Amino acid sequence: MKISLFGGTGALGSECLRQAVAAGHDVTVLVRSANKLPADLCRRIRVVEGDALNAEDVWRVIDKDTEAILFAIGVDKRSPPDLCTDVTRIILEALRGDCAARFIWCGGGSTFVEQDVIGLGARFVRKFAETFMSLRHADKEHQYLLLKSYPDIPHLGVRPLQMVKGPMRAQYRLGFDRFNGFSRISFADCAHAMLAMLDDDTWLHQAPIVQY
Repeated sequence: MKISLFGGTGALGSECLRQAVAAGHDVTVLVRSANKLPADLCRRIRVVEGDALNAEDVWRVIDKDTEAILFAIGVDKRSPPDLCTDVTRIILEALRGDCAARFIWCGGGSTFVEQDVIGLGARFVRKFAETFMSLRHADKEHQYLLLKSYPDIPHLGVRPLQMVKGPMRAQYRLGFDRFNGFSRISFADCAHAMLAMLDDDTWLHQAPIVQY
């Protein structure tokens, strides 16, 4: 499958990249600096240097043959407000052209969706994120609302809680089960769940929680 990856140098994105290459996909990555990518992978992918907030650069990695977008851009204290939302908007507009690719994204567990079972643990997660991770929380909420306004674009997402380093188990829960602040998933398994959506429509236009 021909895939364009955004956020390929981060903890989650690098897992998406390695797993996609290992699975034999044709991967194009948009990065600010190619030097941040593992040298062993650069020889097996197409690398485009640019800025995901620049529509012209985004168009350089999305064309009519692109079959899927993997969105793994992360947010930290240095990120501009609504980074993920603004990049997503640019990508979605590109997908409204001749490209029929699906958009697979990583959201946040503090974003509640209609299907969630909201308990005390979930409310704690949301309150914690609003207080201590307000930039990321707001951005992921806005990104989710933006995606809902594009029903013509096939999109699927996962919402992890705590993401940690660890091996890929390929065994986890994906759905709208109860969750709390102790729920976690490895970057590797979060990436695994995202790649599984490349050819599976089970979660079309949904964003289930992913957790052990």
